[in-house]
Amino acid sequence: MAFNITSGPTATAQKVVLYGVEGIGKSTFASQFPSPIFIDTEGSTSNMNVQRLPKPTSWQMLMDEVDYVKQSQVCQTLIIDTADWADYLCQTYLCAKNKWESIESPGYGQGYVYVREEFGRLLNKLSDLTEMGINIILTAHTEMKKEEKADEFGKYDHYQLKMSKYAAALVKEWADMVLFANFETTIITDSKTKSKKAVGGNRVLYTTHHPAWDAKNRHGLADKLPLEFGAIAHIFQSNVQTPPAKTQVQPSIEQPQQQVTATVETPQENNFGREPNVIDPAIPKELAQLMSVNEVTEEEIRRLVAEKGFRPYEMPVKDYPDDLIQGGLVAQWDKIFTEIKAKRAY
Repeated sequence: MAFNITSGPTATAQKVVLYGVEGIGKSTFASQFPSPIFIDTEGSTSNMNVQRLPKPTSWQMLMDEVDYVKQSQVCQTLIIDTADWADYLCQTYLCAKNKWESIESPGYGQGYVYVREEFGRLLNKLSDLTEMGINIILTAHTEMKKEEKADEFGKYDHYQLKMSKYAAALVKEWADMVLFANFETTIITDSKTKSKKAVGGNRVLYTTHHPAWDAKNRHGLADKLPLEFGAIAHIFQSNVQTPPAKTQVQPSIEQPQQQVTATVETPQENNFGREPNVIDPAIPKELAQLMSVNEVTEEEIRRLVAEKGFRPYEMPVKDYPDDLIQGGLVAQWDKIFTEIKAKRAY
């Protein structure tokens, strides 16, 4: 068997984790990447002139939006803002699916093992996008932790991703670049009074590991750069493989300054001879958005739930108990939607 041997760098899209202190401008910085679209998990871009998908209210909806970007290829950069809120959606999904009161319920850290496995599914989907030439940017908040080395004196502050331990470790390993944004402060001592004061506050980007923060890159960047996209733009200009051009943005993408409410009437026609889908606004938004995105009617939900013997067909979905909504429908949406599609085929 013969193999071709290649040499030199190969052009590829980048997997970037950008985290930093509050108010540093992570979302604004991310918006400067080539042709970006946001999956805004916490509403941090509401005052920014950017393109975004509807805010995901469930883990399944977040996964569906990533699949949508893969199928439509409407951007060169997909930004999930933020990864720590995606981590929260993941934990909420697992708790509902397994009927846990909290992610700690399984004991001995087992809940977080499930988080690592489930979050890994998301990262695998995102890796598929980079293979298609789409950059991935995960923004995240930071938290401070005291570190202590056995061979050193005292403790020191360490900035880290504000995520569950296993998910954070997985994200850092997955990324090509981990960039830490902070304000650079200089301490000046008065020569007469010996008093000290902090001055400056320039926004900077750290690109390599330091005892006080996590960072890495594979491009030989300087240890510290200004928090400006121009400082790293050359990486993306040379490496990004541009997806096929689109004549217009798909209608399901939220335009700048436009509010999307998934619980209202969805005007699209479907291919199954059904009337336009009208979703009862009293249905919990996590389920309503999944129904809206997948064009599933309340009648289809009621029929399936009744066939399984969970509730009578006559009961409106809005009256279903919360454990059925969250644990039975939202958390199990993959299986639910698969069964609904199978019924449509008959």
